[in-house]
Amino acid sequence: MNQQITQSLNQLITRLWTHISHRRRKQLVGLFVLMLLASFAEIISIGAVLPFLTALVSPEVIYKNPLSQPLIHCLSINSPQGMLFPIAAIFAIFAIFAGAIRLALLWASTRITYAIGADLSIDIYRRTLYQPYFVHLARNSSEIINGIASKTNNVISIIMMLLNMMSSGIILIAILIALLSINANVAITAFVGFGLIYAIIARITKGRLLKDGREVAFQSTQVIKSLQEGLGGIRDVLLDGTQAVYCQSYLNADIPMRRAQGGSVFLISAPRFAIEALGLVLISALAYFLAIQPEGIAGAIPVLGALALGAQRLLPALQQIYGAWSSIKGGQASLEDSLALLDQPMPKNFQDDSSPLPFQHAIEFCNLSFQYSSDSDMVLRDISLKISKGARLGLIGKTGSGKSTLTDILMGLLEPTVGTMRIDGLALNARNQRSWQKHIAHVPQSIFLADSSIAENIAFGVPKNDINMAKVCQAAEQAQLSSIIETWPKRYQTVVGERGARLSGGQRQRIGIARALYKEADVIIFDEATSALDNETEAAVMESIEALDQDLTIIIIAHRISTLKNCSQIIDLSNGVIARTGSYQDITQAKPI
Repeated sequence: MNQQITQSLNQLITRLWTHISHRRRKQLVGLFVLMLLASFAEIISIGAVLPFLTALVSPEVIYKNPLSQPLIHCLSINSPQGMLFPIAAIFAIFAIFAGAIRLALLWASTRITYAIGADLSIDIYRRTLYQPYFVHLARNSSEIINGIASKTNNVISIIMMLLNMMSSGIILIAILIALLSINANVAITAFVGFGLIYAIIARITKGRLLKDGREVAFQSTQVIKSLQEGLGGIRDVLLDGTQAVYCQSYLNADIPMRRAQGGSVFLISAPRFAIEALGLVLISALAYFLAIQPEGIAGAIPVLGALALGAQRLLPALQQIYGAWSSIKGGQASLEDSLALLDQPMPKNFQDDSSPLPFQHAIEFCNLSFQYSSDSDMVLRDISLKISKGARLGLIGKTGSGKSTLTDILMGLLEPTVGTMRIDGLALNARNQRSWQKHIAHVPQSIFLADSSIAENIAFGVPKNDINMAKVCQAAEQAQLSSIIETWPKRYQTVVGERGARLSGGQRQRIGIARALYKEADVIIFDEATSALDNETEAAVMESIEALDQDLTIIIIAHRISTLKNCSQIIDLSNGVIARTGSYQDITQAKPI
């Protein structure tokens, strides 16, 4: 996903907009109205400074002003000094109002931003889970986890920065309007001067921010990859004493990432200090310029105070705009990666709630061939096979012979490159794939167990409150697991630990069988489910399998031919073709090929 950035920022933001829901867009429109209100409050608060300072320095000017007469008559003010309190009170009210509006704007923009972030994160996860199996085979899980977790947070930051830019831009215009009404020449000089400085800085730092952003996007994935590999293989790491290797791998990714993050933070924050120094120089120059005017220092103080307040608001607004732009440029690579995940197409049948495909007779492979990519060799070649309902089929062959690929096609996870798979004569395709998969359960060599209770692992994927405990107990009994569970203090509420660390290998396999039975699947595939077990445990698990209902269609992949002795038919795959087929006796008595 760490691609070279080929789209402009505007194009990326346009793509992001298409993934924002209609509800959030309406909320953003409301937020824009609040931004306009905040800018109006800024104009009022800055405009109120001039009469307030004038009342302090020359109250008679305010007292004689025609605009003040309604207030004077309303409050029965008899002297210029009487104007000080009401003017100060009005100024304080306007300042509080402006602050309250900006606080409300901050609250609303933060809530909306994180709500959009949650929507996008959920959408990425949903789209990723619905991708075809071959897409997952081609990906590194570290990229996906980083895209959903870390890079989605960067997108949230970018949305926040965009709203900050918009808000600061509107407020900046409002401040400029207020300053223009006070002194146009000074306002234009300050705005153009400060704006030009930020524009030059932005031009200089643009390339560096993009480079640091790409480095952060790439190395954050490497950090997660290092963590997954080190912690995922902790048994071997401890046994081999390779902790230093994985620490170095983590270090090699983390240090460049932190360095790039620090560089971006510096480039975002540094201009503020230079601008503040220049601002003080500008205000001192304006003070001198106004003081030598005919009105003298008394006339200069109100104007200078208003301009100082305006500058105090102007500089943070400019810094916010620059900081937001810098953060967006720094996060552009992560935005590109997140959009690639958001643009994943949803399958046409992702909302399929149809009933299971009718299966009464047989599964057929008709001249089926498969290759993973156009430039790779065929994994399966011209496979023709019929599996009757209720059959016990064994698959045997060397590693790489195509056994797991064949069962992946049978489960509808992969589509054949050539040929078809038929269920009771009906060809399997994208439209009826989900209906067929409702028949199937898969018991792999390594059963995935969540760090939750036995009941939740048997009813895997079912919300906790919807678990049918009667079915759980029945499935455990059929898998010959209930007698063990009943001896545990918490029974079916016993927590199994991460990946079933508190269970034995045989117990984990039996949970896999119970899970298949809870699903009420009538086609169960055991993909080398006993190959990692000792002979005694394997015999016990196979006994559980043999005791299952005879109406179930069971397909067993195994390395050891002895595992398949109770199968009604055994297929020997070699280099992607069916080398031989027959009963257990036929295969064991035949000469090796």
